[in-house]
Amino acid sequence: MKTFKFYSIFALIIGISMVGLWLMLLTTGQVPELQTAPYEITLHLIAEFSTAILLIISATLLFIGNKKGHVLINIAYGMLLYTLIVSPGYYLDLGDLPMALVFGGMFILTIVALLQHHRLSGL
Repeated sequence: MKTFKFYSIFALIIGISMVGLWLMLLTTGQVPELQTAPYEITLHLIAEFSTAILLIISATLLFIGNKKGHVLINIAYGMLLYTLIVSPGYYLDLGDLPMALVFGGMFILTIVALLQHHRLSGL
């Protein structure tokens, strides 16, 4: 059970961080795509917030011992992997290699978390 708590905390931190980052960017006017590509960014935000919310929900379910959390966290990790593949391209286009590398590191950590959770849960 302690191992599942680790994955719950990992997913919870990532989910809350995603929500926090986007709220900060949106409230400080740092999303120019709202004017230049409103449909694209709106759909991107829906995907990002859906991922974050599912990470938070599945982490909470795992933390309290609800078995549905095991299935949901696999879906949430898959959604997170997608965003961790797509998002670095934005930063690479801006010439921000350090931020792209942060996403790369998070991608590796998410793969490890997903594989370990899969191994331990027997799913």
